[in-house]
Amino acid sequence: MGLFAKQIDKRIAAYQRELIETHYREVDNMYRQIRGWRHDYRNHIQTMKAYAAAEDWDAIVRYLDLLDEDLTTVDTVVKTGNPMTDAILNSKISLARSKNIQVVADAFVPLKLKSSEIDLCCIIGNLFDNAIEASMQLPEDKRVIRVYMDMRNTQLYISFTNFTGGKKLKKEGGLFRSSKGEGHGFGLVRIDAIVERLDGYISRNSEDGAFTTEILLPQT
Repeated sequence: MGLFAKQIDKRIAAYQRELIETHYREVDNMYRQIRGWRHDYRNHIQTMKAYAAAEDWDAIVRYLDLLDEDLTTVDTVVKTGNPMTDAILNSKISLARSKNIQVVADAFVPLKLKSSEIDLCCIIGNLFDNAIEASMQLPEDKRVIRVYMDMRNTQLYISFTNFTGGKKLKKEGGLFRSSKGEGHGFGLVRIDAIVERLDGYISRNSEDGAFTTEILLPQT
């Protein structure tokens, strides 16, 4: 392996480590919020008991509505059937929502996969990060990301779509141009390398005001 190739591999590996650490922080933040809500559980119960003692039923209803709204912000939005996929999808959905990006997700993933969970997290994480970055270029009412994952016979199908505001992305050298920096390029390289290693298939398409990435990963 030449010196240049080794340098590229080192930089991709460094980016992968940074990506995994970022994903860990996002997941950890989500569960910290959940633990915090549980810690306050006793205080919430005591407050509602005080309202009940005063027979202030309207106050109890208002308080329950507030608690329901608060819990919804940290609740598990997507339950795919695979714990690691749940963690990365929900952390990214939480991140997208914090940026006023609507996420429509429909995902079903087997508990056991042939592909490693780290590989799947890298793929999903990069796809989500790219879609979030692109969505931030649009007005808030146009920011939508659609995620679909399911088994197709013996292959795991992954589809990510984000709207582009009617702008069709252009290809250079067979690849779509990016407005992001060097890390974004390594993210795309990492996805392609994983898909190729797993004998999978990847397709990227920009048309009808949307950018879509489709991936098939064999599970046999």
